[in-house]
Amino acid sequence: MPVPFYTSEVTDAIVGFLDPAARKNLGIAVALLGTIFLALGAQLQHRGVGKAARIRASDRQRMSAGQLLALLRRPSWLLGTLLLGCAILLQLTSLGLAPLLVVQPLGVAALVLSTVVDSRLAHTRLDGTVLRSVALSVGGIVVFVTIAAVYAADRPIQPPQVTIILILLAAVLVGFGLVFVFLRARLTAVAWVVGAGVLYAFVATLAKLTITQLVSGQISLLTLLCVGGVLTAAVVGGIFVQIAYSSGPPNLVIAGLTVVDPLVAVGIGIVVLGEASAAPPYALVAFVLAGAVAAYGVVGLSRHRPQSTLEPAPLTQTPPE
Repeated sequence: MPVPFYTSEVTDAIVGFLDPAARKNLGIAVALLGTIFLALGAQLQHRGVGKAARIRASDRQRMSAGQLLALLRRPSWLLGTLLLGCAILLQLTSLGLAPLLVVQPLGVAALVLSTVVDSRLAHTRLDGTVLRSVALSVGGIVVFVTIAAVYAADRPIQPPQVTIILILLAAVLVGFGLVFVFLRARLTAVAWVVGAGVLYAFVATLAKLTITQLVSGQISLLTLLCVGGVLTAAVVGGIFVQIAYSSGPPNLVIAGLTVVDPLVAVGIGIVVLGEASAAPPYALVAFVLAGAVAAYGVVGLSRHRPQSTLEPAPLTQTPPE
């Protein structure tokens, strides 16, 4: 049964009067609004993880099922989850309006907002290193999205392309499963964040494919497999994020996601979906350079940030039960 919000009739009634350029601009605006919910939701989820359980030092990288269930009793975590849900809905809407290559990199704005929020909550000033990193991140992404808005375009998606992406996701899930079973105790917060970023890139890509198929009315077994892939990758990636929160600050999580997620998603968009097939060679070079500048700024933000009051309290400060 088609999802009513994404039938071709409803889509045409809402934005059918817009030309392709206006649809791209609207998609960018919706994606930026989603980053606000993403940043605030991540901060609240991190606070909830810090309060949900007393995590022993030896368990920082191995949050138990009981500790995950305890999050359901934390109002801050639930509110953060609600905001993240809103961010996902806005991202899906933006993917229905603009190419993946245009809207996905805009998630870096969430890191900038998170850095500012952390600074305000910690009552500290943003130093020169942080300000330079913000400028590089925003500048790189602005250049990247500007070029993408000119040359990127939605292409007809063929069943073999969908099959390739699903096979890639299955391989990633199997690989992560093996790592989780055999190397879990050795994984750091960065490793969990990288894994979550890769999975969320598949969530965005498969959601884009699903929306495209629903809008065109071409619902098939591949559509159902895409929905299953979205749900699986979202759940596993969400668990990875919660484990990363237990052993790292929210800025580290957001920094990793805003680098890994867009890079993987954009790579899929270029290589598999051909969204940049009309771009001239110099535009592809500019993509790489702008992306590298933004990534450098994100790394700087993740390394130089004010001490956050949202980080879990040290063990010595944990009150008795």
